[in-house]
Amino acid sequence: MPTTTPTRAATRVAPEELYRPCDPATLPFDSTAGAADTPGIIGQDRAVEAVRFGIEIRREGYNLYALGPHGVGKQSLLRQFLDPRAAKETTPSDWCYVTNLEDPLRPRALELPPGMGARLRDDLKNAITALRGLMRAAFQGDEYRTKKLRLVARFKEREEAAFAVVQERAKQRSIALARSDTGLVVAPLHDGAPMHEAEFEKLPAAERERYKERLEQVSHDLQAFFAQVHEWTQESRAAFEELDRTTAADSARTVLDRIRPSYEQLPEVMKHLAAVETDVVSRAAELLEESEDGGFEAAFRRALQRGSLGTTHRYAVNLLIDNAGGKGAPVVYEDNPTHANLIGRIDSVSQLGATITDSTMIRAGALHRARGGYLLLDVLDVLREPFAWDSLKRAIRSRQVRTEPLGRVLGITPTLPLEPEPIPLGETKIILIGERTLYYLLSAYDHDFLELFKVMVDFEDNMDRGPESQRLYAQLIASLATKEQLRPLDRTAVARVIERAARIAGDAEKLSVHMRRMADLLREADYWAVNAGHEIVSAADVQAAIDAQERRAGRLRERIREATRRQTLVVETTGARVGQVNGLSVITLGEESFGHPTRITARARMGKGEVVDIEREVDLGGPIHSKGVLILTGFLGSLYATRVPLSLKASLVFEQSYGGVEGDSASLAELCALLSAIGEIPIEQSLAVTGSVDQHGRVQAIGGVNEKIEGFFDACSDRGLTGDQGVLIPKSNVKHLMLRKDVVEAVVDGRFHVHAVENVDQAIEILTGRPAGDTSAGAVPEPGSVHAAVEARLLAFANDARSFMKDESTDRKADSGSTTR
Repeated sequence: MPTTTPTRAATRVAPEELYRPCDPATLPFDSTAGAADTPGIIGQDRAVEAVRFGIEIRREGYNLYALGPHGVGKQSLLRQFLDPRAAKETTPSDWCYVTNLEDPLRPRALELPPGMGARLRDDLKNAITALRGLMRAAFQGDEYRTKKLRLVARFKEREEAAFAVVQERAKQRSIALARSDTGLVVAPLHDGAPMHEAEFEKLPAAERERYKERLEQVSHDLQAFFAQVHEWTQESRAAFEELDRTTAADSARTVLDRIRPSYEQLPEVMKHLAAVETDVVSRAAELLEESEDGGFEAAFRRALQRGSLGTTHRYAVNLLIDNAGGKGAPVVYEDNPTHANLIGRIDSVSQLGATITDSTMIRAGALHRARGGYLLLDVLDVLREPFAWDSLKRAIRSRQVRTEPLGRVLGITPTLPLEPEPIPLGETKIILIGERTLYYLLSAYDHDFLELFKVMVDFEDNMDRGPESQRLYAQLIASLATKEQLRPLDRTAVARVIERAARIAGDAEKLSVHMRRMADLLREADYWAVNAGHEIVSAADVQAAIDAQERRAGRLRERIREATRRQTLVVETTGARVGQVNGLSVITLGEESFGHPTRITARARMGKGEVVDIEREVDLGGPIHSKGVLILTGFLGSLYATRVPLSLKASLVFEQSYGGVEGDSASLAELCALLSAIGEIPIEQSLAVTGSVDQHGRVQAIGGVNEKIEGFFDACSDRGLTGDQGVLIPKSNVKHLMLRKDVVEAVVDGRFHVHAVENVDQAIEILTGRPAGDTSAGAVPEPGSVHAAVEARLLAFANDARSFMKDESTDRKADSGSTTR
């Protein structure tokens, strides 16, 4: 049975320090039903200040990066700030793409006041539809027909008059000239009648020659006539085209003049309307042709012939950004930030083996939709997508969004792509959300990052716990329950949730602000309340939810506990052993952590002042663990090797450890095992140890103290608590204690103990039942003390080493002399 020493009694942690409960009486309501609502932002003063600064400063590069662990409510906090502020800001402009009628491959961007984009789209669509009907009516109307007939008659009269003159001159030359269905008929005249060929051949040769000369003269007259007719045909064609142009222009002017007054204050829109008016006049035939019913296939064939989708698309307005009815600036969260989803894309249609696109197929990206407002992005999602990060940075640097296919970025576009005019980014704020690690990696390796994202919004993991913060936290729980439409929670349930928040924080003086985990706990407690038939959620329902969470994640914990209980993993909880101590480890799987005991052993022998870390030798020890072992060497050297060399070679190992070992939280246990091995002093196996140690022997805080204590408690309780078992922890960890109820009850009953130590001397006294011994300057440790035994053994190692070296030197000299003789 362990010896009860003054140190053991003095270091015991009082039961009230093992768990800091939340008094339900201090909460501001009996249940969350009707409790005062909270803004949902508590414990994040630094982040709130940074967000306020980041969204108010309007300077280049002052975009935000919200960093912190997943689940603390980064996006929720940002939305709570952004939504009300954005609602008060000016609604940004609409933006449209229209065909550049001078260069269709470079669509133009038009900016319009909010709501005017849809109006322009509808106005122009209706205008083109009306224009087709008006043109059809104009070209089929009596006025147009009359004018066209007049032109035809005028040119016909001129032609007939000219032909008559040629015909009369031919007659004077005794040549007949007449029109027939097959063309002009030319023949010699004899006695006023045309001669047949046979008659002509009977004429004397001189007479035939005179007729041939006259026919030649008539031929020249006809050539002049045909030349004149060709000129008149050109004039007539020009006149007809002018008639068509005038008719179309009158129709276009009539239709477009109806919508122009709405856009008089928008010069670029007026310029586009003027271009449309000019273009529809030149394409009146196409408009009339498309008004006829030919089906999609006929329309597409016409499109292939012209290389476009026709006038319907040519004059269509592509409303890219529509802020009609918008109340303030947009707040956009893009959950799939690909290259195309950020900067937009250009679609196309494929038919009959051809691919056609135009300005109506340009699609908006998140940067377009968020223009003039706020765009929230998960930085990890952006980095995962090819070229998305570069495209985002390019847009921020240039302050404009240039929509281009990914193939063009890569230089592999097989056809001529559209090159839409870029749209200004304006005062859009880009807000990245991500882990701290990514922030620091981007800061180190991306030279543009800190220039483009100057505002760091650093979220806390925990908040201070006090009476006022507990009341605020209680109100936050009430708000979450209301938001999730859960059953009301009574005082005890809220208090239990607050206590759970402290346990998740790993600190009795802190509360976790991991809102997702808290919301999950409330939902699950509501579920268990329903199963139990409770109208109001109680502390028992919250505890049932906690137990269920731990059980779902507890498979590995139970397997390790079972292996320890069955001695598959050898852990002793009674008796005493030299050079062996129970260390404590923590395993974290997802969001759940658990502790379990690990046997640490040490062996010591004469050597050259080395402490061998076996874990490091086989590449299982991490750098921090190796650092802890080297600190032990420094401690031993400074304490015991001031007068004689440290003639020691010791080894340390985590027994039955088959994976990596990292951290320095076992350095106190390793040092105690090492002192036990050197001094050949047994260590009580009913105790486990955790804590790091410095070169002066001071014990320092470690993480996972609650899980470690509970892990050893479970191992002991499985074999039966004896009243001697317990755990040694750093005194600086006492404020972190939020132990399970069964552990606290065992301590209250004296069946289990928790000792808080400040230095190695206190720890070794508790573990061995012996006084540590005075090791202050000039002092000699009292006989029977731990340090006296260790010092005596080390001195024996040193003397043995000296004798060995002396004997070896003598032997070498003897060998040397014998060789000389």
